[in-house]
Amino acid sequence: MYDAIIVGARCAGSATAMLLARRGLRVLMLDRGRFPSETISGHFIMHPGTRKLAEWGLLDRVIASGAPPITRASFNCGDFTLSAPLAPDDGLPACIGPRRMVLDQLLVEAAIEAGAEFRAESSVRDLLWADQQVVGVRFRTPAGEERTERATLVIGADGRHSLIARLVDAARYREVAPITCWYMGYWADLRVDGFEAHWLNDRLALALPTNDGLSLVAVGWPHASFRTVREDVDGHYRATVGAMPALAERFSDAILAGPYTGMADLANFFRRPCGPGWALVGDAGHFKDPTTARGISDAFIDAELVADAVAAAHSGGISLEASLAAYQLRRDARAIPESEFNMERATLANWGTPPQLALRAALRNNPVDTQAFMHAAMGITPREQFFTAENIGRVMAAARATSVAS
Repeated sequence: MYDAIIVGARCAGSATAMLLARRGLRVLMLDRGRFPSETISGHFIMHPGTRKLAEWGLLDRVIASGAPPITRASFNCGDFTLSAPLAPDDGLPACIGPRRMVLDQLLVEAAIEAGAEFRAESSVRDLLWADQQVVGVRFRTPAGEERTERATLVIGADGRHSLIARLVDAARYREVAPITCWYMGYWADLRVDGFEAHWLNDRLALALPTNDGLSLVAVGWPHASFRTVREDVDGHYRATVGAMPALAERFSDAILAGPYTGMADLANFFRRPCGPGWALVGDAGHFKDPTTARGISDAFIDAELVADAVAAAHSGGISLEASLAAYQLRRDARAIPESEFNMERATLANWGTPPQLALRAALRNNPVDTQAFMHAAMGITPREQFFTAENIGRVMAAARATSVAS
């Protein structure tokens, strides 16, 4: 009998397993995949996620894997590059972008070190119930045998198409249809200066360095373009990048290292994340468009929230049901505003609105406020700290005064 069975051992599931095992709970992780292995996902980790890795004692391992710390961010709209160094007050690297086959494996190993059991290539088929409460899982082993295991709590960390969510009929809310589609490629011999965002005519390219000396370049289009783009992925990808001068000039000698991978099934939603004997974490609980790259950081934060809730109930003084209900409230209070902002930014035309372009122009010769802008964008400081009407007005007035003086 386990305290928790976690279905899915990617970044949300393995982080949850590690945190629960470190608190002394008996934990079993199940995943249908092999490890290490890739998954179709971006992997830029914003500063809140970097902080979590450091708090958990894992950031040094990620850096040792060959994933370069990201210490600069830039934004180009085809006119000029707005760029700034990233220097968090906590002294940690600002951001990092390890490949998922590296990150997920490191997290699985950390969970095992903490005492969690792990069974790869084990596919959950159904839940076990008793008096309308989940009490375990039925799964298929790598040898094809049907097995069952029981637990006080089953946690679904099995992604946006979560089987656990379907089996418990977790209610969905705040649903929004897909806004963007993406194709990603890894490139050798492509110099990337930290995290780069290139925008042009409702197209967006995001570039960052990753493991093995490669650079990830993810190109996004409005979702309505998906059928057209997938008919000639390489052609549309290269044409989009080729129209972005600051990026295109570096592609002449770059070599595509492997096939493109695409993402289009990107509906935005929240699910009720808990019920009798079950909980959801990571993309299983809420998913948002990847444009602002907050998925992994959110998964880490939610893993800690659910682990705290389970540990609080385990230690006594509060029921598991009440503790998990509080987890939902804390998760939604944090994640709903982030989701609303994310959907605004996922409408790629919004990257080039007159106010956005005017702010970039005002920041062009203002390195102090440019760094503050980038810190807010990368999650180093609270977004609302920079993007207030008073602060934006101050930046614009300073730019006008400089222009008059010159």
